[in-house]
Amino acid sequence: MSDSTAFPDAWTVWSREEDGRLVLAYRPDIFDGDAFPAACLPTLYLTHGKRTRRPGTNPTTTGSDDWFVTLYLEPEVTLEGARRFSSRTAALECCHDLARSFDDGEVDFRGCYQVPRERYVQKLDDLTGDSGSESEE
Repeated sequence: MSDSTAFPDAWTVWSREEDGRLVLAYRPDIFDGDAFPAACLPTLYLTHGKRTRRPGTNPTTTGSDDWFVTLYLEPEVTLEGARRFSSRTAALECCHDLARSFDDGEVDFRGCYQVPRERYVQKLDDLTGDSGSESEE
């Protein structure tokens, strides 16, 4: 699998670095800072070395050859933390799979929140086709 393999249309390649890092944004046309805070833009990172915060600066290496895939719903809200891989190829494959699963409504992002932003997660439900039937009234 290569970087040129198409991601779902809802995901935009936000940046592609020479060292192999890749950042994707989910529906930046919706999560543009007007209707929802810019920090709510779902973002998928493929990094060499673990990211420690978003959107800050991070070292490009951590003394390890590991690659990480992290899906952020907000700066402090991630899906299951970072997933670690020993090769960029495996991490990129996970990145593609996670982008597709998220876009298809197969990712339970509500479980990531202690106190969800109901309007925000409802919009994600609408966009991803998830009924949100597990949400609390």
